[in-house]
Amino acid sequence: MQVAVVTFDGFNELDSFIASALINRCRKDGLEAFVTTPTPVVTSMNGVEVTGQRPMEFVTEADVVLIGSGVRTRDVVADDRLISRLPLDPSRQLIGAQCSGALVLARLGLLNGMPACTDRTSRPFVEARGVTVLDAPFHSEGNIATAGGCLASQYLAAWVIDRTLGTDAARDVLDYVAPVGENDETVERALRAVDTGRTALR
Repeated sequence: MQVAVVTFDGFNELDSFIASALINRCRKDGLEAFVTTPTPVVTSMNGVEVTGQRPMEFVTEADVVLIGSGVRTRDVVADDRLISRLPLDPSRQLIGAQCSGALVLARLGLLNGMPACTDRTSRPFVEARGVTVLDAPFHSEGNIATAGGCLASQYLAAWVIDRTLGTDAARDVLDYVAPVGENDETVERALRAVDTGRTALR
């Protein structure tokens, strides 16, 4: 199973790297994430240059697609040609978005009346697209999920692992990366956020 972590120019490092790092702890179980970019090299909001592991076209074959956030997401959703390179299909793919990535899902018409989570800065822009924004770190309906707040990227990754490999696999990954002495608290908080934010499959 392959995960495309879509990463645009101006990306937030926490969003792309935390999700990728957590998911890639499941490589031995057949789940692998790749930083997927529209150009060979993208530069983060803090000037970190990253070479994409997969081109944007990879999203069509990925089993899971996660849309990261960044300081140029509004430019992304205004770019018809760039948006056209994201032909996502929630009937066969798990699709998630982090923070301003919710704008991309709204632009693609994937939220379809469902509420979303996003960060405080992006909230008014997501609401301007007619999306109800929740005061919560994570929400999912069926095969679509959104997370709000940089560190909520762990919840998005946990959702992917839970949906593809099961809760025990998600628990193992979260336990491994948890701060020493806070393992149980960290694992239970993340799994509770994913469970609380989940609605019945549509």
